[in-house]
Amino acid sequence: QEGFGSDFSSGASSGKMDPGTIMEQVKVQIAVANAQELLQRMTDKCFKKCIGKPGSTLDNSEQKCIAMCMDRYMDAWNTVSRAYNSRLQRERARI
Repeated sequence: QEGFGSDFSSGASSGKMDPGTIMEQVKVQIAVANAQELLQRMTDKCFKKCIGKPGSTLDNSEQKCIAMCMDRYMDAWNTVSRAYNSRLQRERARI
């Protein structure tokens, strides 16, 4: 994020960055933030669900639980994301 701020300000002050470039950078930053939030939520939920007593290693059942939990979480997120995007496209088509 620090790099983004400095890139943005240096580009804006020199007048070399057009609004389209700035918008693309903003979109990338939003996508990165969303991915980080998704990973954090998935980690929190699956850790709470699968890890009874935290230790230095995961046993086989914990490893399987984590893998399955993360797969299910990603599948659910993808399903919701597709439905949301589909709805957005329908709404935009109406305008």
